[in-house]
Amino acid sequence: MKSKFIYLLLLFSMFAGAQETAKLNFQQSLEKAKTENKNVLLFFSGSDWCAPCVKFKKHFVETDQFKTFSTENLIVYNADFPRLKKNQLPTEITQENEKLAEKYNNDGLFPLILLMNNKGEVLKKWEHYPSETLEDFIAKLKG
Repeated sequence: MKSKFIYLLLLFSMFAGAQETAKLNFQQSLEKAKTENKNVLLFFSGSDWCAPCVKFKKHFVETDQFKTFSTENLIVYNADFPRLKKNQLPTEITQENEKLAEKYNNDGLFPLILLMNNKGEVLKKWEHYPSETLEDFIAKLKG
């Protein structure tokens, strides 16, 4: 009985930790990247109107292979700009994404994918849906 309780407690804490990571703002993502000695993958998307953005998320970001790689090597941050009212983000997230767009995406490109160091300096840039295979994309993120 005691071991089941401990197992459930560990399971819950892992889930809670995963949820907490997903709620980081960009500055917290940079700080986490510094602490963990990782790079940051910042991508700008329009999750409910930009077909290449949706395709990038589905065929790259949400794949098991990418998740495994990113867990060990990256902090991933999605600056999303949904258009439909039902998909609107909280005001503070919208404002932060707008500031990120002013700094990194003046041309309003979607998707725009940036590999950054933990100081927020751009190392690599994709101004469109990546033409590489997932494996080649990951290799470029490693390099």
